[in-house]
This record gives sequence, structure tokens and C-alpha cells, in this order.
Amino acid sequence: MLTRKQFELLMFIHERLKEAGVPPSFDEMKAALDLRSKSGIHRLITALEERGFIRRLPHRARALEVVKLPESVAPSLAAPKQKGAFSPNVIQGSLGRIKPMPQSADGIPRGAVVPVMGRIAAGVPVSAIQDHTHNIAVPPEMLGAGDHFALEVKGDSMIDAGILDGDTVVIRKTDIAQTGEIVVALVDNEEATLKRLRRKGDSIALEAANPAYETRIFGPDRVKVQGKLVGLIRRY
Repeated sequence: MLTRKQFELLMFIHERLKEAGVPPSFDEMKAALDLRSKSGIHRLITALEERGFIRRLPHRARALEVVKLPESVAPSLAAPKQKGAFSPNVIQGSLGRIKPMPQSADGIPRGAVVPVMGRIAAGVPVSAIQDHTHNIAVPPEMLGAGDHFALEVKGDSMIDAGILDGDTVVIRKTDIAQTGEIVVALVDNEEATLKRLRRKGDSIALEAANPAYETRIFGPDRVKVQGKLVGLIRRY
């Protein structure tokens, strides 16, 4: 069940997509819902994504797709199109999407495939996330709503959190994280690192899980969350 604001935002995005073929900007959404800040819009979009009503398309600006509408208004999706109405043809890329694996005889999925996007430093930050290198199969129960990607861990700064050098972490793509969550953080748009996020007043701390490493503190404009940890795969 959606809250009133969630419903209003979903319908605003849906109507704008029908009219113009592109989703509204964050400023337009903020004005339409009479909110004071974009952070409120971020929270509403994340809630709609987690509930399966919208999907964020990776590597595209303002890329939102309405997956479904509430049952009370869903029949409108099947309404005939008006003559001359604009209806864009969209070719969707597969990067970041969950790809189903072959099913067993009883119809149960064997697994899912997510793209591996290079290595992430569990130590000092390294160069920003690389391009898609290969795919990896993961248990479907590890994945929730939204887009996912995987990264190979390099370093030992997160060993006390059970994350070792050589592990593969599964990340749900999001730009919002709560304090205490383990995230992929992009520092100064150049360096990516896997750390526990802590908010300290107006600053953001990237905290290691190894006493040999210092906690690094940045201004909020220097750190961008790229996703948060949802699973881990280890090979023996």
C-alpha cells in the first residue's frame, strides 16, 4: 500500500511519461509535490522502487520507468491510445538488470546473473568503478527490487565485517543509504571504495572494519553513494 505522497509522485511520473515520453526532473517532482528538498523525492523514489512500481534505468540521466500502477488505476494502462499521441519506442539496455537463469523441472529459478563491474577497494580508494567485465550467477533470494551489480574486493579494510580480499560483493544500486550501512562510495567523482557510512553532523565518514585503517571524513559534496551491500560471494 502506498502513502499519499508516494501515490502522487507515481502518478505524476506516469502522466509525464505519457505526455512527453521522458520522466520529470527532480525539481519538477519537488514542485509538483510541494516538497522543500530533493531528499524527500529521493526517499519517495526509493520507496516506489523497492515496492516494484518504478525502475531506475542504469547509466542514463533522469531514467525512470513505471513498471506498474496500483490496482485501482492499473486498467488505465490498457486504455486505447489517442490518435496522434506521442509514444516513444525505448530500447532498454541490459546492464544492471537481473537476468533469469534456466529453471529446474519444477519451475524454480536456479539463480540470477548480475554484471561484475571490476574491482572495489576495501582499503584506500582506487580508480572509479570500471566497465562491465563479466557476469556472475547469484542466488535469487539475495536480490530484491531494483538494479544490481557485483564488484571484486581488493584489500583487507573490511575484514571485521566478514569481507575478505578476493570476495565478490553484490550491490544494489542506490544513491541513498542510512548511517551504519556498508556502501560503495565515490569520492570526488574519481575514487571508489567499500566502507561503512557514518553521518557526523554535516560531514560523511567512511569507516573501515579494520583497526589498521583510519576513518576518513569528507564534506557531503565530496561523497556520492553508488549502492549498498546486499550479499557476498566467496570462492574456496
